[in-house]
Amino acid sequence: MSALVRVFGVHNLALAEDVVQEAFCRAIEVWRFRGIPENPRAWLMVTAKNCAMDVLRRERTARTFAPELERYLQSEWTLAPVVDELLASSVIKDDLLRMMFSCCHPRLPQESQIALVLNILCGFSVDEVAAALLGRHAGIEKRLTRGKKALAASQRLFDINSSVDFAARLPTVQRALYLLFNEGYHGACKQAAIRSELCQEAMRLTAILLDHPQGATTETYALAALMCLTAARLPGRADALGELCSMAEQDRSLWDQELIGEGLALLERSARGQILSEYHIQAAIAGCHATAADASQTDWTQIASLYGALMSLQPSPIVALNRAIAIAQSEGPDRGLAEINAIADRERLAMYPFYHAALGELQLRGGRSTQARRHFEAAVCTARNPMERGFLERRIRACSEAPALP
Repeated sequence: MSALVRVFGVHNLALAEDVVQEAFCRAIEVWRFRGIPENPRAWLMVTAKNCAMDVLRRERTARTFAPELERYLQSEWTLAPVVDELLASSVIKDDLLRMMFSCCHPRLPQESQIALVLNILCGFSVDEVAAALLGRHAGIEKRLTRGKKALAASQRLFDINSSVDFAARLPTVQRALYLLFNEGYHGACKQAAIRSELCQEAMRLTAILLDHPQGATTETYALAALMCLTAARLPGRADALGELCSMAEQDRSLWDQELIGEGLALLERSARGQILSEYHIQAAIAGCHATAADASQTDWTQIASLYGALMSLQPSPIVALNRAIAIAQSEGPDRGLAEINAIADRERLAMYPFYHAALGELQLRGGRSTQARRHFEAAVCTARNPMERGFLERRIRACSEAPALP
């Protein structure tokens, strides 16, 4: 997508999207009969390149393309070499950065900027963007439409070699990558609770950002640390039957120790600056989990303190919920329930299954299995995929097996 926008020009954003879809449609048709190729990524890039050249030959007299490339695209002698060069993997890394920063136009609200990155570069549907931003489908759709019009109206893609606006746009790019990773780790996909390919893509794009001199800030190092320390736990998030496991149930021998080591090194590197960001605190929390030999050795007091710091820096209902859960682990279920009931804007969590699940878990730990069951049943109604539903149904069965308080 980013490479095609570089070829066609940002004003032809819709055309680039059409060519991407055409490449995917051809893949569906061809792979059904010939099987998936050994290198699907390369196949798709070649197909997209051929589709792009077909469009350029067909429409080069009817529309303008990227201004800096116009004279090369008009000549048959230079057309194919230029398109080949622009779709080379070494060039696409820069194009990805250009596109990410182009989406983060300062005239757009930050939520619209993030929505554009997730939709255009990460392939999120409107519903997935809405889930990531805790918004509604109609509102996100309007934001995307306005954002794409604003992006198409700009003359050129963002110049990543210029210092102008880079620092101003960087936080939004970091936020979009964080949300991409988060959607992979425990997002709202209807098919699966875990989408490791999204986590890997977020880590790849963050590594590209770290490779850029202006992108390698302490916040970006902290973001990369958070991703490594969290992704290290992915192998233990589901059991052999593909069912979700709670943190306490996970087989920690499956955790990726190499990724944990890399994450801790990145976290140490991120501490060399003067700025404390939400990514630093979240990475420190992930580090507490990753370095605990077993669930009983988790330092919940430290984690609750870190969530308190995060609430001061970046308050949200989900951060408050996580803080309440950490307090419950260190001070008991009733204390945790009191903290959950004190959360401001608690209604925003109504469709979040693990809000109801947290209430159910704490009620169950307090010996109130009937109340716990009601909360778990509410959680099942908001479950976003079969994995979440199966996990919550097991907790409902646990309520039936648990002895009630006299």
